[in-house]
Amino acid sequence: MKSLIIAAALLGSATSAYAFCGFYVAPGDQPMFDDATEVVLMRSGTRTVLSMQNNYKGPPSAFALVIPVPVVLHEGDVKTLPKAVFDRVDTMGAPRLVEYWEQDPCAPQMGYGVGGGRGAMHALARDRAAEPAAPFGVTVEAKFVVGEYQIVILSAKDSTGLESWLHHEQYNIPDGAEPLLRPYVEAGSKFFVAKVDPAKVAFENGRAALSPLRFHYDSDTFELPIRLGMANSSGTQDLIVNILAPNQRYEVANYPNATIPTNLDVKASVREHFGAFYAALFDATVEKHPGAVITEYSWQASSCDPCPGPTLGYADFQLLGADVIGPQPAPPPRRGRYLGGGGDFVLTRLHARYGKDLKDDLVFRAAAPIVGGREYVVDAQTGGLEDGAQPSSNNTFQGRYAIRHPWTGAIACASPRRHLWGGPPNGVRPPPIAGTNLAFAPRGEIKLASVVDRDISELGVVATTPVSSSPSVVPTTAPAPEPVTYTPTKSQGCEAGNGSGWLVGLGVVGMAIRSRRRRARQINQ
Repeated sequence: MKSLIIAAALLGSATSAYAFCGFYVAPGDQPMFDDATEVVLMRSGTRTVLSMQNNYKGPPSAFALVIPVPVVLHEGDVKTLPKAVFDRVDTMGAPRLVEYWEQDPCAPQMGYGVGGGRGAMHALARDRAAEPAAPFGVTVEAKFVVGEYQIVILSAKDSTGLESWLHHEQYNIPDGAEPLLRPYVEAGSKFFVAKVDPAKVAFENGRAALSPLRFHYDSDTFELPIRLGMANSSGTQDLIVNILAPNQRYEVANYPNATIPTNLDVKASVREHFGAFYAALFDATVEKHPGAVITEYSWQASSCDPCPGPTLGYADFQLLGADVIGPQPAPPPRRGRYLGGGGDFVLTRLHARYGKDLKDDLVFRAAAPIVGGREYVVDAQTGGLEDGAQPSSNNTFQGRYAIRHPWTGAIACASPRRHLWGGPPNGVRPPPIAGTNLAFAPRGEIKLASVVDRDISELGVVATTPVSSSPSVVPTTAPAPEPVTYTPTKSQGCEAGNGSGWLVGLGVVGMAIRSRRRRARQINQ
């Protein structure tokens, strides 16, 4: 244990970060701030599978993280995961920007109108029995190695003893950590300490590319320990929690809940500043609902419309915990369809923003299904879509925003059909933009009222000018629209730090469009 050397995790000059449900500790006096953490929880019955991806920016030396857990974890409870699975989860649940063109109002009725590896694990001198307690009342319950991590599970009789033990082991824990440790020690929590061997880690521009960690446990309470992460907080933090559960949406039980405003049409300039736009929308939502956790996505994980990337499939569910939550069926013939535990997994994405005044860990509860953010016409005369989140028998809710291009060609028929949206005439349809890394998006650069098509009544935002509208009369001599060629451009803000802008999902989108066009014909006729 004396060789457990831990380095700092630096955030630099950033003013916000994704929250971390533990803290970093280090030798010396180097300041420590958590950088970015993505969390995916899988829940079924009393079993929770927690997967997290951590990144830090600092010197290429060993470091460790400390996470409270409800039980002693053993070798078979902990795995490493490929990073790609986190990218797929993050992309699928992210807010998305789509682009539509109004179709020829005089074209034959063809139904336009719907926009529509597991890491290696090796034992390392795992103790069959706990080591004797140290003078500070700290016991080493288990040791093992998973990928690049050396795992040590600790228990403590009191938080002061644990703090003293860390100091004795030459760890300079963050100032003010003891009061944060206290409620976990008093509740009987254990402490998961993961040391990283820098020789096994690749560094890119000073940032460690760490394998995501996954561990599972059984507990009657479904919660996420986040208070301890405030020890490394550099100020306001963003926390994004993705929850996968068989046919079940979740929300928080101990904080207010709200849903993100959706189905907003926006100016074309938002295409280049989607991250800044969404940050402004999210901040306005939190201001309207202080202390609330915002639901950004709740959808069956085997489908999406529109899809900014591939849907989640059987292999993804297995990696994220389906292999340990109960008996598993054979892989289905079609990717993305997982039938188990009474139905498909539902992906719920929850987003919170908070400061050092955080009082409690997040406790989750099952919630009724909701729908919203779909290209679902409720007013055929105006083309009006469903507004906000509505109760339903299934989960199909998303944060979706659209740039629309009204028809500008000739209208020479007696009964033109307006508000039918699809791809550009004679061109290539751009794929949806997924807003990722939103905690690092620029803030204060977008005024919502100037870029939205309609009032956002739930936020008290009054649109200054309409963004797009279908003209009531177009001269029959107007020229036909020119062919449109789509050239991808790098979006700013939403993909800061990863360089991944446009994500291709045209094949999936095409199938979804065909299916929903049939329904749109029934709605619009």
